[in-house]
Amino acid sequence: MVGVVVVMEAISDVHVSEPGLVVVDVAAADDETAFAFHAALEARWATTGAERTTREPGQSGVRLRCYLDLRRPLAGPGGAAWP
Repeated sequence: MVGVVVVMEAISDVHVSEPGLVVVDVAAADDETAFAFHAALEARWATTGAERTTREPGQSGVRLRCYLDLRRPLAGPGGAAWP
């Protein structure tokens, strides 16, 4: 699903209120690339879901925003914790 936005929402103070909390804005050529990048982040850290990308009028590509908690690394290959 693709939406059109004029301006991306401002980053809420809650999303960066503590060390280890990160807001990631992704710009990609297409949905597939944006979602592949999100999947790579999601495999390593606790992240919010990403259900859709947005397109800005007059701009090429798509945008995706997600939120990460770097304080909560997920298990890596073989169940070992990521460094």
